Amino acid sequence: MKLRINGKTIDIDGEKSISKLLQEKSINPLHVVVEINTNIIVKELFGSTNLKENDAIEIIRFVGGG
Repeated sequence: MKLRINGKTIDIDGEKSISKLLQEKSINPLHVVVEINTNIIVKELFGSTNLKENDAIEIIRFVGGG
């Protein structure tokens, strides 16, 4: 299945949830916002939201600084 993540097209095997994708990418779900096809997904739905062919996903990390 093809997905577009932060502007890059990738191929993944099988169906995955947002949680599984973040886990495979070693991304802490507590420190990101995930948007799929311009819709922000609340953290409570990461495990039950499955990705679909050609989804456009933006993973935005929080960065501190001054």
